[in-house]
Amino acid sequence: MEGLQRCFVLHSRHYSETSLILDVFSEDQGRLTLLAKGARRKRSNLKGTLQPFTPLFMKWSGKGSMPVLTHAEPISIGLPLRSYILYSAMYVNEVLARVLENHTPYPVLFLDYLNVLRELAQADNPEPALRRFELALLHHLGYGVDFLHCAGSGLAVDDHMTYNYREQLGFIASIKISQLTFRGNELKAIAARCFETPEQLRAAKRFTRIALKPYLGSKPLKSRELFIPRARSIGK
Repeated sequence: MEGLQRCFVLHSRHYSETSLILDVFSEDQGRLTLLAKGARRKRSNLKGTLQPFTPLFMKWSGKGSMPVLTHAEPISIGLPLRSYILYSAMYVNEVLARVLENHTPYPVLFLDYLNVLRELAQADNPEPALRRFELALLHHLGYGVDFLHCAGSGLAVDDHMTYNYREQLGFIASIKISQLTFRGNELKAIAARCFETPEQLRAAKRFTRIALKPYLGSKPLKSRELFIPRARSIGK
């Protein structure tokens, strides 16, 4: 069928008595909002199809702010995201829905999204996959920072020195310690997206939270609020 695009549903919400409004991430057009008319009817051929984390072929019509979904079919079964890993995948979806502008193509980011879902489906610890995806997302949003050189001197970062992050400048050697301080070996790990120690992984999480905050704004992420009670129950 002509016009089909590879897509994932990021989020859906009820509309009228029988329809859904979908936040969709498509390979060719990026994020967009679609109206799925009658998708909640008992006899709808879309019922049970429009689920997050299931790769879909989708087609729609209309050029307004909310085109109408005309076709959707699974490409394969949904990825097996078990237990607390599911909350991590929900977090990825929520971040994409919050930061991507409508109808802006991100074909490489779409592949990064596929990769993070595959990694999460196989992971015992979701943190490395999440950090790699966040760093990829920042890159696609145009966020640029040099992790490998001191912004003050231009010298390569030293594994054992500390550097303070300054927005729009980068990392500057400093002996003052704060939430914006990173060791050289941590910066190298972030640049390589390869985390060999728990400290490097925590540093990457700290950095991505700092960097993503201007894009996400002050509104709390619902996926984080859902995950916190679950994480506490796992830790008991």
